[in-house]
Amino acid sequence: MIKTLLTATLLAASVALPAHAQEEAKPRKEPLRVRVGAGAQIVPKFPGSGETHISPFPDFAVARGSTPFEFEAPDEPFGFTIVRAGGIEAGPAITFQGKRRRVDIGAPMDEVGFSLEAGAFVQVWVAPRLRVRVEGRRGLSGHRAWVGSVGADYVVRDGDKYVFSIGPRVNLSDSKYQAAYFGVNPGEAARTGLPVYRPDGGAHSVGAIAGANYALGGRWGLVGYVRYDRLIGDAADSPFITAYGSRNQASAGAGLTYTFGKR
Repeated sequence: MIKTLLTATLLAASVALPAHAQEEAKPRKEPLRVRVGAGAQIVPKFPGSGETHISPFPDFAVARGSTPFEFEAPDEPFGFTIVRAGGIEAGPAITFQGKRRRVDIGAPMDEVGFSLEAGAFVQVWVAPRLRVRVEGRRGLSGHRAWVGSVGADYVVRDGDKYVFSIGPRVNLSDSKYQAAYFGVNPGEAARTGLPVYRPDGGAHSVGAIAGANYALGGRWGLVGYVRYDRLIGDAADSPFITAYGSRNQASAGAGLTYTFGKR
């Protein structure tokens, strides 16, 4: 009887010990941290507008444990990395462009509806402080055209205590997009007296952006940016822009952030 109990005990231990060892070997996930922020930004009413309006300026980031939040430029669309290979990262990019209304234009031009843009990004850190990023998106509503951007960011940071970035931008679009915002069709020409104008696709603006995140101490922080773009090419030559818009496109935003979770 004793021999039987001893054998059963040893057998149970031989089964339990490996399972226990596997549980200890399994790495534990660090606690999740989430940073959320809200503020306001001043942006052009529509691409090429000479007037600005105020819109929300959100901020959102996720990290684990003491790992710093991943860098995101202030002008990046909503997205996240789903592919990492050979230093290259890629994922979806989703953003929107608000309506262009006649009341905002100040002229009887065609309106452009709310444009939800969806596409993808590819980015690579070519040096520890230098990131290059390319985006391509298509309007699923509104302008229903292809748009994209090429940019670089020089980043200086001390963990999450502060992050500062600055870099150039080139914004591109197809002829459908440029016709929507910079073109003048026959109907618009008849109503406004402007000449008919049919722009081609290509780069429509160049510019630069600078952004910063700064921890105030504890869980609170500040976030902000300034940006300037200049219309070029067919967009800059548009008679509509000359009469009712501006080649200079400036924007800026600022807000407060709060971080949830343990470090």
